[in-house]
Amino acid sequence: MAQDGVPDDPAAALSAAGADAAAAQERKLRRGLGYWALTAIGFSNILGSGWLFAAMYAAQTAGPASLLSWVAAGLLSALVALVMVELGANRPEGGGTVRWPLYASGRLVGTMVGWSVLLSVGGTAAEITAIMQYAAHYLPGVYNGSTLTAAGLGLALALSVLLTALNWFGVRLFSRVNNAVSVFKVVMPVLTVAALLASGAHGTGRLTDHGGFAPYGWAACLSALSAGGIVYSVNGFQAPLDFSGEARDPRRTIPSSVLSGIAVSVLLYLGLQLAFLLAVPERLLGHGWAGVDFDSPFGQLALLLNLHWLAGLLYADAVVSPGGSAYVGVAIDARHTYAIAKNGLLPRSVMRVDGRFGIPHRALALNLAVIVVFLLPFGGWQSIVAVMGDMYLLIYASSTVAAAVFRSASADRLAGWVPGLRWVAPVAFVVSGEFVYWSGWHDLRLALPLVLVGLPLFLALRRDRAAAPLSAELRDGAWLVVYLAGLTLLSWLGGFKGSGRLPQPWDSVTVAVFSLAVFAWAVTSGVRQLSRTPAV
Repeated sequence: MAQDGVPDDPAAALSAAGADAAAAQERKLRRGLGYWALTAIGFSNILGSGWLFAAMYAAQTAGPASLLSWVAAGLLSALVALVMVELGANRPEGGGTVRWPLYASGRLVGTMVGWSVLLSVGGTAAEITAIMQYAAHYLPGVYNGSTLTAAGLGLALALSVLLTALNWFGVRLFSRVNNAVSVFKVVMPVLTVAALLASGAHGTGRLTDHGGFAPYGWAACLSALSAGGIVYSVNGFQAPLDFSGEARDPRRTIPSSVLSGIAVSVLLYLGLQLAFLLAVPERLLGHGWAGVDFDSPFGQLALLLNLHWLAGLLYADAVVSPGGSAYVGVAIDARHTYAIAKNGLLPRSVMRVDGRFGIPHRALALNLAVIVVFLLPFGGWQSIVAVMGDMYLLIYASSTVAAAVFRSASADRLAGWVPGLRWVAPVAFVVSGEFVYWSGWHDLRLALPLVLVGLPLFLALRRDRAAAPLSAELRDGAWLVVYLAGLTLLSWLGGFKGSGRLPQPWDSVTVAVFSLAVFAWAVTSGVRQLSRTPAV
């Protein structure tokens, strides 16, 4: 009880005050996005630089078997999308992919996921890097074949500032610009597929020549998911969910817009992969698919086939498509950073929403700084996206746990928009873990330790404001720490660029069993946490 208006629990009072402040900022968001705007946001975020590069890198990694990699990525997207649609339709909130793990699994998991999301801002840097690589056709001084030059870095920084400025003036302007860009982004890949198949395609025998359909083994088509940039390329389907706090009638528009974006994008990517495989000139395959190497794959391929008109359009679209995705990415990153501040990982002042435009301006400015950091140390497009793909998969995995926790907690059941969520959620969690593992030790030895930095960050930021004891918070979120450490160890032991001590396919079987055990642990911990602290 409180006396003289002073609460007995200062930590609870501070938490309540923070929740009130967050709600006040949330009300400033403008709910002006309908089905078509949300679908365009999702599609535009998916179809970015991936369509310009992933077909080549996937072919280098897996040969024609890369077609199966796209199918697998589409299935993963569908599984995870079903889980996240359930969350978005029932819990619409700006930056929901950051907020749901906090609600379901507590502050430790919320901090580590928030940290991963903050790192994933590097995906926007990848889009800008893609623009620079294609721009080198006209401006040779911006890219030297592996990294941005000083001039290229300066141009990339200017573009980052421009994209941030375009996001500054409200969600309606953002929606109009994105709708216009999305039309061009649909036309160009379709035109590219049609032109390549009509002008330079070899017969279907190409898919089994040069070492067979899977020249580097079936495991390579799994590695291509991350190393080939496939997971990165299909990522983005969750974009409408991050705008659910600004959607009209989110329970109706969010599910249909997410699934529509996935269906159209995966079909386009499959067409692009097939066109690339069939159109590469025979003389370039002397060293197999691994020897096919372009700085701007479809643009240079069009020139080799004397499709100069297509090459001109492709080099123009190399600015529009990645630019459009970067434009959407900047907007989504701002919502993520806004949500991270709501979680307490960043100062509350970062989540302040401008009353005139309904945009979190400070979050936009902070993301610009993070994009700049990622432009500096990384090389080309593939160097960034291999790590980003793993970050996204871990974010997906934490969302599947959140959905299962909400469904299991009797006091906080979801409405049941997705039939069979009881089995969809664990399967999605296991598949996400497998995709992370299949990306290989070379990428995971960097990505997973980066995420584990979230643990000391949680301890440093916790201070005295948390309502739950430290021991309880560590117990609630320990599953994620163990999961990341276990995946790192299994990656080192396994056969995907690891030591090979755990041979295939038993390495993947071990990852599946381990993931199922962690999922059960995570859901049990989440239900316990939710019953103790029903509101975060």
